[in-house]
Amino acid sequence: MEITRSKQFTADKAWGAKLIANMDGITTRLHWTNEPYIWHINDGQEVFVVLDGVVEMWFKVDGLPQSTLLEAGDIFYASVGTEHVAHPQGEARILVIEKEGSV
Repeated sequence: MEITRSKQFTADKAWGAKLIANMDGITTRLHWTNEPYIWHINDGQEVFVVLDGVVEMWFKVDGLPQSTLLEAGDIFYASVGTEHVAHPQGEARILVIEKEGSV
């Protein structure tokens, strides 16, 4: 058993992470960041939960980029093949659930 105080979590670099759990190849990680990630497509599905801060999530629909603002408590689900990139607006803490080894 372990308790993680997500609002107190920081990392040495943007997108630094703490592994919360690995359940049969599905990882749950807490990320801290203050910088955008890269456009990518995961190896499987991804659940992206903003715990603290605001994140502009960019994603492509039929090859065209679109975005939405995610605030604390909002959840973004990327189905298989969804190209996306997260742009935090300042510091953000994000819970990511995805297949182990995914980008």
